[in-house]
Amino acid sequence: MSRDPSMGFTPQPIGASDRAILCGAGLAYSPAALSAALREPPEVEVVIEVPRGSFLKRGSTGHVDFISPLPCPFNYGSVPSHIGQEGDLLDALVLGPRLPLGARVHVKAWGAVTLTDRGMSDDKLVCGDCAPTASERRNLLRFFGFYARCKGLLNAWRSRPGRNACDGWCTARVALARARLRDDAWRGPPIEF
Repeated sequence: MSRDPSMGFTPQPIGASDRAILCGAGLAYSPAALSAALREPPEVEVVIEVPRGSFLKRGSTGHVDFISPLPCPFNYGSVPSHIGQEGDLLDALVLGPRLPLGARVHVKAWGAVTLTDRGMSDDKLVCGDCAPTASERRNLLRFFGFYARCKGLLNAWRSRPGRNACDGWCTARVALARARLRDDAWRGPPIEF
C-alpha cells in the first residue's frame, strides 16, 4: 500500500483478525468503514513515569531503576490497561512538551519500537497528538539502538544475561495485539528490571 501523507503513516491491509476485532459484537461494517477505522490510530491512556528531560528512570511501580547520565528525550511511561510481553505494564513514550511525573494522558498510538532486553521482547508505543515524521521515527530507532547497547552494559554489570537490541518499528495495533489486558491478579513485573 502507498503512504498517505495526510495520515502520516502507511495504511496496513485489513486482515481477518482486524475484522474480528472491529466486528466482535456481531456488528457489520462495510469494507470502506472498516478501512477508515483501521487507518485511525488507536488511542491509549499513558501514565508518565519519566518526564521529558528527567535523569531518573522509574519503573511502573514507581521504583527508581537507575539514574541516567543523559536526560530522557521524551516523556516515558506505561499503559496501565495492558501488560507487555515481558510481564510489566506496556511501555509508551509521548512525544511533545514535558509532562509532569504521574500525569495521565489520552493520546494516539502511531506505532511502536520493539526492544529486546535480556532476551525478552518489550514493545514501546510511540504516542502523541500527531504522527511522527519519517525523520522522527529514524531518530527514535537510533535512540533505542543506543539505549539497548547501554542497557546491555548495565545488565552485564548487574550479571543479568541475555540479548539486548532494538528490533525495529511495528504498528501500534501489532504491539497492542502482542500485549494482554491487565487483570486484578497483576501485582507488578515478575522479574526485577
